[in-house]
Amino acid sequence: MEFIPDFGGIAFTLLAFIAALSVIVAIHEYGHYIVGRWSGIHAEVFSVGFGPVLFSRTDRHGTRWQIAALPFGGYVKFLGDADAASGKDPAAIDALDVEERRRSMHGAPLWARSATVAAGPVFNFILSILIFAAVLMIAGRPAEAPVVGAPAALPADMATLQAGDLITSIEGQPIATLTDVYTVARDLEPAETVVYGIERDGTAMEVSASFPLLPIVQSVAPQSAAIAAGLQQGDVIRAVNGTPVNAFSQLRIAVDDSAGEPLALSVWREGETMDITLSPRRTDLPLPDGGFETRWLIGITGGLVFDPETVRVGPGAALVAGVEQTIFIVRSSLSGLWHMITGAISSCNLQGPIGIAETSGAAASQGIGDFIWFIAVLSTAVGLLNLFPIPVLDGGHLLFHAYEAVSGKPPSDKALRVFMTVGLTLLLSLMLFALTNDIFCP
Repeated sequence: MEFIPDFGGIAFTLLAFIAALSVIVAIHEYGHYIVGRWSGIHAEVFSVGFGPVLFSRTDRHGTRWQIAALPFGGYVKFLGDADAASGKDPAAIDALDVEERRRSMHGAPLWARSATVAAGPVFNFILSILIFAAVLMIAGRPAEAPVVGAPAALPADMATLQAGDLITSIEGQPIATLTDVYTVARDLEPAETVVYGIERDGTAMEVSASFPLLPIVQSVAPQSAAIAAGLQQGDVIRAVNGTPVNAFSQLRIAVDDSAGEPLALSVWREGETMDITLSPRRTDLPLPDGGFETRWLIGITGGLVFDPETVRVGPGAALVAGVEQTIFIVRSSLSGLWHMITGAISSCNLQGPIGIAETSGAAASQGIGDFIWFIAVLSTAVGLLNLFPIPVLDGGHLLFHAYEAVSGKPPSDKALRVFMTVGLTLLLSLMLFALTNDIFCP
C-alpha cells in the first residue's frame, strides 16, 4: 500500500511524457509527410511509435497510418527507403520505373527531398509559435495602466487592494504605468504595509495595503527544489528560518545567502499555515546578452499583491510574440550548449529522457496551461535538435543535400553507410550521456 502513491506519481509522469512526446512527434512527422506528398514523394508508412503495431489503416493515397507499441518517437517511410531513417534501398529503387522512381525519396529532385526533410523541424517551430500565440491571445497581456484586475488571495492579516483600483502613487512616489509599480517597489524598503494612492470609483484616496512585490508563489519551475517540496502557485511565504518576510526580495536574499543549506519556510495556503523545508539548488540562468548566471534558487517566481488588468492581444501581435519566444528558446539552447562545451556551466543542464519525463509530469501537475506551454518549449527543442548536422538526423540529411547541390552528385552509398553509422554512434553516445546526467546529477 505504501508503494501506491509513488506508483501513481510515476504513472502520471509517464503518461504526461508520452502525451507530450506523441503530439510533438506526430507534428514533426506530419511535416515530412505532407510536404513530401506536395512534392510528389509517396509515403508508404506514417508511424507514431516503434515496434509492434497496435492499430493501422491505409488511406486512399496508399499510405499506412499506424500507432506502434513503443511511443518514444516515430517515422515516415517513403517509397525507396530501406528503413525508418530513410536509408536507401538500392534493390527496391532499381525495380521502379522512371515514373515511380520520381515518387521515391531517393529519385525525387533535390529541391523536393530537401523541402521534405526540412519540413519536420519547421513544423515543430510552427507548432511552438502557434501555441505561444494562442496562450497569449487567451490570457491577454497586462494593461499599461496600473489597474487592479483582481487582488491576490492573502492571509486575513494582510491587507490588499480591490478590483478596479487605479494606482496613482506608492509611498508618495507617482505611478503612471504598471512598469512604474515594479520600478518603485524594487527600491522600497520592505514593510508589512505601504501607502497606495488610488482612484476607486472615481474618488481619489489613500489606503494601506501589503508590500507590492510579495513573497507569493506566482509559478513553480519543474525539477526545482520548490516543486520537490510541494510548493504551489498562490502560496504565500510568511517566514524563512523563523524570520518574517514581507517582500520577495527578502526571500531572494535568504536563498542567495543559504549556499544550498536547508531553509525552513512558513507557508500560508488557502487559510492554513504549514512548514516546508527545502534546499536551494545551484542553477545556471540564461541572460539577455546570451551568457549565463549561476545562482542558488528554489525555483519560484514572485508576484504582485494584485493581478493586473489584462487587455486583448490580436492575432498579428500574438504571432510576433510567438516567433520572438521561439527564437529566444533557440538562442538560449544554443548558448547553453556552447557554455557546456566550454565548461562555463555544468553539463548537468543537459537532460535525458528521465529528466524530460519528470519535467513533463511536473508541468502537467500544475495545470493544462503549463503543460501546453511545456509542449511548445519541448517542440522547439526537438526541432532544433533535428537540425544538428549529424547523420541520421534531419540536419545530417540536409548536409548531404548541400554537398549534392555543390558537387552535382550525392555521396556514394558506401560513404552514406559510414556517415550514418558514425552519426548513429554520436547520437546514442549523446543520449547515454544525457541519461547518465538524469541518474547522477543532483
